[in-house]
Amino acid sequence: QVQLVESGGGLVQPGGSLRLSCAASGFTFSTHAMSWYRQAPGKERELVASTPASIPSARSTTNYADSVKGRFTISRDNAKNTVELRMNSLQPEDTAVYFCSTRHPWASQRYWGQGTQVTVSS
Repeated sequence: QVQLVESGGGLVQPGGSLRLSCAASGFTFSTHAMSWYRQAPGKERELVASTPASIPSARSTTNYADSVKGRFTISRDNAKNTVELRMNSLQPEDTAVYFCSTRHPWASQRYWGQGTQVTVSS
């Protein structure tokens, strides 16, 4: 079955950096788009960044939420079945639980990891 395991969260000061990683298993990683979402207390879960499947027919492109453009970078390693989110210039408003996510191209159900907490505070 699909498993997504995030790591790399923690406490960081404003202006600092963190790198989140998601280890995926249970599906053919290279054929699936991968995404990072986040959910802050009292707010809805929102899409942070997504990277398309590594196949010629992939119709999507790498996307970022406006609030993180220029600061966050999503990347994937198909040999290791991992997707990373590099976060720079972190601000208190980036504080949230960050989730790795994917869905099968032929279905609407989305799969989620357990989440990793990112706290930006001085």
